[in-house]
Amino acid sequence: MTGGQAFLWVVALVALGFCLRRGPGTLRRVGVETGQSLVKILPLFAVALPMAAFLAELMPADAAVAWIGPDSGPMGVVIASLAGGFMPGGPFVTFPLVLAFAKAGAGVPQMAALITGWSIFAVHRIISWEYPLLGWRFVAMRMVSALPLPIIAGLLAELVVEWLPISIGAP
Repeated sequence: MTGGQAFLWVVALVALGFCLRRGPGTLRRVGVETGQSLVKILPLFAVALPMAAFLAELMPADAAVAWIGPDSGPMGVVIASLAGGFMPGGPFVTFPLVLAFAKAGAGVPQMAALITGWSIFAVHRIISWEYPLLGWRFVAMRMVSALPLPIIAGLLAELVVEWLPISIGAP
């Protein structure tokens, strides 16, 4: 068990304690809501997790470096921002892919844009979570309002790299 997992267990147990203080009715409602959420979420996990693993295997890291290398400039930042939205899965899949791109020679600003694009525009998350729970109208509003953010992050990273040169994966 990692430190983060242990922290989540502690938070969950503290929340359980507060629910117990409110009475058995609260605990019953929490149990029902948890069961209903699991019924909705488990089928999504059953599809989303293998899909992300398959896509991670199929994504050619070397081919993408030409588009998002350090010399690709602002256009590479834009491409990385868009590509980030199509990166499959959660951090267990995405960050190893990002590290593979970086080791193959991708630029630091482009990787900042890629990760920001993944964080904001993750298509897999929109399809499996956001649209089913919040609807297309909300998805469209959020996407339009957040559109410039990954590009801004990449361009700002370009400025920061000029002042503070770094390499990805270095301690």
